[in-house]
Amino acid sequence: MNLAAVKCIVSGGAQGLGRHFALRLCQAGAQVAIGDVNPQGLADTLEMARGSTGKIHARTLDVSKEAEVRDYVEWAHGAMGGLNALVNNAGILRDGLLVKKDRHTGEVTVLSREQWDSVMAVNLTGATLLVREMVRKMVETGSRPGVVVNMSSIARHGNRGQSNYVAAKASLADNTVTWAREFAPFGVRVTAVAPGMIDTPMTRGMHAKAREALVSAIPVGRIGEPEDIWMAVRFCIECDYFNGRTVDVDGGLTM
Repeated sequence: MNLAAVKCIVSGGAQGLGRHFALRLCQAGAQVAIGDVNPQGLADTLEMARGSTGKIHARTLDVSKEAEVRDYVEWAHGAMGGLNALVNNAGILRDGLLVKKDRHTGEVTVLSREQWDSVMAVNLTGATLLVREMVRKMVETGSRPGVVVNMSSIARHGNRGQSNYVAAKASLADNTVTWAREFAPFGVRVTAVAPGMIDTPMTRGMHAKAREALVSAIPVGRIGEPEDIWMAVRFCIECDYFNGRTVDVDGGLTM
């Protein structure tokens, strides 16, 4: 798929990777609809896109709300005059050990139901709703070809203190295969990118010692940059023969 012909929704487009993807797409001549719960961040992304070849449209979006997702997809389709791509990027962290015992006090705490539910609602249910509504719209309008790029994570292989995040990202990678098989008759490819440790506002919020330990274990010797992940996303969009697979971009951390 030629980037200049792309009409793409990018969820979580107010900061971090989502913002970077949206700006890169716009610079390549694509039309982009960004959604996020952060209206100021959306406005900032729009300002950063000024002078680009393509065009960015913005509207607030909470991917965990089913009706809101469907309304957003309808709006994005109208704003861009069509829809043929989705970068399924919105995500949150609510880290914690499933069961933890304080070494000093002996107090036992657990990962709360709220921590579990909030991550699953955004990172898995919300991502699924966006895929469903994007493909529904393409089928209804007879548009093809199309492509979905799900943002999974190398955490899907298992990561201490992230039971909720791991479950969501592993499910998203597995459903990339399921959806690729289901949507092939509609001309829609489904792919995924699994970032490793990337320098974003989300990872900057990690505990300093945990962040340092992860970076020290990366064979290429550095934390990843948003541009590293954009190169994989671009490949997923442009390579019409790539389908149903997840690309790990982690500097060799999981090899």
